[in-house]
Amino acid sequence: MVVQAKGSGEWSQALIPAARAGDEEAFQGLVEAYLSSAERLARSILQSEEAAADAVQEALIKVFRAMPRFKDGNFRAWLLRIVSNTCYDHLRSQKRHKSISLEQMIEETDFETPDCRGEQNPERYTLRQERLQILSRMVEGLPSWYRDVVVLVDIHGYDYGEAAASLDLPRGTVKSRLSRARANLRDKLAAADMLL
Repeated sequence: MVVQAKGSGEWSQALIPAARAGDEEAFQGLVEAYLSSAERLARSILQSEEAAADAVQEALIKVFRAMPRFKDGNFRAWLLRIVSNTCYDHLRSQKRHKSISLEQMIEETDFETPDCRGEQNPERYTLRQERLQILSRMVEGLPSWYRDVVVLVDIHGYDYGEAAASLDLPRGTVKSRLSRARANLRDKLAAADMLL
């Protein structure tokens, strides 16, 4: 096999039929073309060199096994999607974060509960409003694909099916995006010392 410059789109596309047929050298050539992208993606999701290396290795095994079913298309995008899914599977298996709603992310206060004189606590009310404004800015700063599901489900109260229909997405995609968006917000709230 003639090896050409890595990353060449035409070159890597030419390797796909051979890799699909089980040619390990062709598969290796495809992997080498996109390995650094896969590793960067895994590190960005898992925030750990070791965990990223494990996830990439596991993802490459999945890619190799699924290669005969790969249809002509963007191999790089397909590979990175499998790497991404594998990383999120690792996070779920570690149970690093409980799944909680947006409302549960900030400290609940009893500003709505009247005190013994029947009055609400204005200090607590003000603190909660400030926290809600910060959270709102954090939601606005999310990428649109995350922000849309957070707004529909956590702010407007849509269920997964309604949000999926509104966004023209599969229900599973809505659930996974919401989970990732909440994890992103949880990290930001923790950094701002606003979690329970």
